[in-house]
Amino acid sequence: MTEHHPSEFPVQQQPSQPGLTEPMDPTPDHGETSWVGRDRLAGRRALITGGDSGIGRAVAIAYAREGADVAIVHLPEEADDAAETIAAVEAAGRRGVAFALDLREEQACIDAVRRTVDELGGLDVLVSNAAHQRQRDGIEDISWEGIDRVFKTNLYALLILAREAVPHLPEGGSIIVTSSVQSADPKPGLVDYAMTKSAQRAFVEAMAAELGPRGIRVNAVAPGPVWTPLIPATGFPDEKVAEFGQDTPFGRAGQPAEVAGAYVYLASDEATYTSAAVIGVTGGRAVP
Repeated sequence: MTEHHPSEFPVQQQPSQPGLTEPMDPTPDHGETSWVGRDRLAGRRALITGGDSGIGRAVAIAYAREGADVAIVHLPEEADDAAETIAAVEAAGRRGVAFALDLREEQACIDAVRRTVDELGGLDVLVSNAAHQRQRDGIEDISWEGIDRVFKTNLYALLILAREAVPHLPEGGSIIVTSSVQSADPKPGLVDYAMTKSAQRAFVEAMAAELGPRGIRVNAVAPGPVWTPLIPATGFPDEKVAEFGQDTPFGRAGQPAEVAGAYVYLASDEATYTSAAVIGVTGGRAVP
């Protein structure tokens, strides 16, 4: 319970998403000094969306140290964060490539998969992790433009990336979706985001049934409150940022490094009989 930041966070805000790592206090722990690989993903090739920071960076570092080559997708304004992630992948002795693409556009999703296959020589694991959320102060605060960004980022891109990736995934390949505890315990202030996270669970169950006969596994990780750039850039009130994660049974927020293990498991041969699963990493909250 005291392994990571156990107290309130300093008051901080970032003006808009995507949030960035550098201004955060404290800096999130992505496993830079702690993750020890055991070759569980040796020879695999992974595409991780939203891989520049937060959970995506932690997964990229863990995958590289487990022996995988890694491609990440990021928005152009996240280039500095993306460069740090790729440096960590390369420091692990693996190939890393980064693509600046806005996945709200269909062609960007197509290009992400095509360029990954070209650069890495194939694709074994797709991690659909990129997400957008904003605090809503009531139903009157909902706008068409706001919904459009949330749904396109969290759902449209998920479907198109999967459509493009499946023809390249071999038997034993894996699709992993970053859902959320919000999928099972939605909060009014994140209503549109929570709706997309619930829909992602439906995607996982339906695609696991469709792709199972082809030997492709489809699963999700449902994080609870994890300290990533998304949090100070969501528009939460100062006190909610300061107290972020303290309402969990563990009494603190999680760190990205604490979530990465679920993604390693789901991509590895340890999970050869695991599909249609939603693994909660929540500090004690139930994800039914």
